[in-house]
Amino acid sequence: MSTINTNQLLMQLRTAAAQAQGIPQAPAQTVGTAQATSGANFSTMLTQSINKVNEMQQTAGQMREAFEMGAPNVSLPEVMLAGNKASLAFEGMVQVRNKMVEAYQEIMRMQV
Repeated sequence: MSTINTNQLLMQLRTAAAQAQGIPQAPAQTVGTAQATSGANFSTMLTQSINKVNEMQQTAGQMREAFEMGAPNVSLPEVMLAGNKASLAFEGMVQVRNKMVEAYQEIMRMQV
């Protein structure tokens, strides 16, 4: 089992969120500007990503049910592909969650 590069996954999630909102990709912001808007943007991006993963899982489930019922317009490869995409997206989201929990625990261990 290979590990997932969370930085690359986060970058892909940000890109997907920006594309979903129709926001053109801008060059990297300065640190001050990024810090001022990162809280709201991260929250929005995370919520959208979770909703997208949920949507993918529901779509995969609906396709599986349609295939099991014998729907003529749903093929096995489509069902398997949708299921694998949903599974991979969920695994990626779990990895992001694990890294966030790890970062939170590290912050809590810091002495002030």
